[in-house]
Amino acid sequence: MADIGIESQPILPLRGISIEALASPARRARKEAAIRFIFLLAALVSIAISLLIVLSLVREASVFAFNIDWRQTWGQIGWFPRQGVYDMPTVLVSSLIVTGVAMLVAGPLGLGSAIYLSEYASRRTRGILKPVLEILAGVPSVVLGFFALFFLSPQVVERLGRNGWLVIGAVLVIAYIAIVASWMRKLIKREIDTPLSTQLVRVAALTFSVAFGLILIWWVLRVAGPSDVDNGLPFVKRGGQLAAAAVGVGILTIPLVASVSEDALASVPQELRQASAGLGARKITTTIQVVLPAAVSGIVAAFIIGVSRALGETMVVFMAGGAADAARFTDSPFEGGLTMTAAMASLATGTDNVVGEGLTFQSLYFVGFVLFVLTLGLNIIAGRFVNRVREKY
Repeated sequence: MADIGIESQPILPLRGISIEALASPARRARKEAAIRFIFLLAALVSIAISLLIVLSLVREASVFAFNIDWRQTWGQIGWFPRQGVYDMPTVLVSSLIVTGVAMLVAGPLGLGSAIYLSEYASRRTRGILKPVLEILAGVPSVVLGFFALFFLSPQVVERLGRNGWLVIGAVLVIAYIAIVASWMRKLIKREIDTPLSTQLVRVAALTFSVAFGLILIWWVLRVAGPSDVDNGLPFVKRGGQLAAAAVGVGILTIPLVASVSEDALASVPQELRQASAGLGARKITTTIQVVLPAAVSGIVAAFIIGVSRALGETMVVFMAGGAADAARFTDSPFEGGLTMTAAMASLATGTDNVVGEGLTFQSLYFVGFVLFVLTLGLNIIAGRFVNRVREKY
């Protein structure tokens, strides 16, 4: 048998590789430059639109601020812009009431849903419940407005009564006291040799917490008192109720809080759960003491997004909260009122009349500017807090 040999190929010497040989073809470079320019243009257009909106808002709001008698914006009987009475506490307090009650609905339900989907639900159950939450997020706000006006208001809020509100208020006060007490106990257990600035911040935060608790107790007792001197009957609707509108806004906000919180919980590494289980911790202990603290930055972000969503909601509060272009001051969720967004929407109806009423048209921009400042400040504070407590793995 003849030997089969493999012919050896001569090894050619390597030629020097230049930068020009490694460079992309000129046609490809032009395409990349064009794509980069398109993306840059899109970013610049979005920034320009945002700046134009802010400039337009500031320009009209400054007209109101420089020409108004500020005595007409504080301590008046209510918000009557067509009569030249622009009491800002009327719309501010109503907005805070709606936002607070809405988060009392959306916060526990949204976070509870996120915990169940992330930690307890099976894959099949999660595949069913997750789309249901997404469908709830897609419900038009006008539908929730009708639901709040024709069901929540007469069937839930009006039947609540004085005793029901006292029970809810007592639960809120007890929960708030428990949270503050737990926070104080953790502060006392920490090291004593903390910087003076940190101690001052803690004292200021504690003072604010105690003051807010006293205000909460006073508000609960005040709302539980006689509702209206006109009829003497508490919790009887008069063209809308802030509580019904707030519950509707809370229902709209539940999917948002649940979705963002569930993403934050799912991003926690499985190694932390396995380590906790290896130490003998129960599922509930692992969830509360390991998973939730690890995902606190995402949960806080979810709540801040929910607050911004509730603060900026228009249609539900416009329909169920008392749709009118004027309102008396109230600090009760069981009376009709105007939030900032509802005041803008109701007053802007029939713009020709608004323009002819002196500073009435500019008051819309001023209220919008105040709303913008509130949401911007809230997001800045939340961003700093999230960056401070964020856990990196």
